[in-house]
Amino acid sequence: MTVVPTIKAFFDERTNTISYLVADPATRRAAIVDPVLDYDHASGKAATKSADAILKEAEALGLTIDWVLETHAHADHLSGAPYIKLKTGAKVGIGEHIRDVQKIFRPVFNATDVKGDGSEFDRLFADGERFNLGAIEVEVMHVPGHTPADIAYRIGDAVFVGDTLFMPDFGTARADFPGGNARALYRSIKRLLSLPPKTRLFMCHDYKAPGRDHYAWETTVAEERASNRHVKDGISEDEFVAMREARDSTLAAPELLMPSIQVNMRAGKLPPADENGVRYLKIPVKLVA
Repeated sequence: MTVVPTIKAFFDERTNTISYLVADPATRRAAIVDPVLDYDHASGKAATKSADAILKEAEALGLTIDWVLETHAHADHLSGAPYIKLKTGAKVGIGEHIRDVQKIFRPVFNATDVKGDGSEFDRLFADGERFNLGAIEVEVMHVPGHTPADIAYRIGDAVFVGDTLFMPDFGTARADFPGGNARALYRSIKRLLSLPPKTRLFMCHDYKAPGRDHYAWETTVAEERASNRHVKDGISEDEFVAMREARDSTLAAPELLMPSIQVNMRAGKLPPADENGVRYLKIPVKLVA
């Protein structure tokens, strides 16, 4: 019998990100998936309001936070993982291919403090690896394509898919970031959609598809198979790749791409302080003719 975890979603409209508090109802052990740090790029100020809301809910429910689970190194928000670790002692986990992301972006930011071995994180998960959240078994699924490091967490009857899939009426994630690949993304999605039809799928983002007046983030394998506008049954790999690559060529870089990547590849930690004691985020500048 598949265990049904307790799931509470927290939506950050500024970055269109959904974070999750996931718990085993029997043992009250819990994980937080993809927490957000409130960051204002214009002022450089950061706050913990979003993370505090999750921690407050966990306390109200009598939950013990064992894990912060990142689906990938996000390019659109800064992670709240270090703050949650500080407050709870939780371990921070991510897929082992974060090493690939670090090796791609370390030279971009001249991030000499980043070793490239993923040691900034407490745990690097391999594809197919299993661990426990209380009495619930968690299965790790490597689902590259959006980035080379994306993973999904299958927790009981629920799968937290990160940026691999969106709601059926919105489609799928971009695959044009360094290390991304549309063909790999299609195959990852098909792997997710081979799970039992009733499996619940939880998105990391929602942007309100045209014609929908509310945000949404929970669907099922059956619903995605039947109606996802990019990968529903009958759409071939070649058709998807052509669509995805054409669409991605028109997309602008996410507003928080530069600050997010250099922080998130460090497990949410800020870069080391300069001699004056101040920490700085770098923005590489290129002159374009």
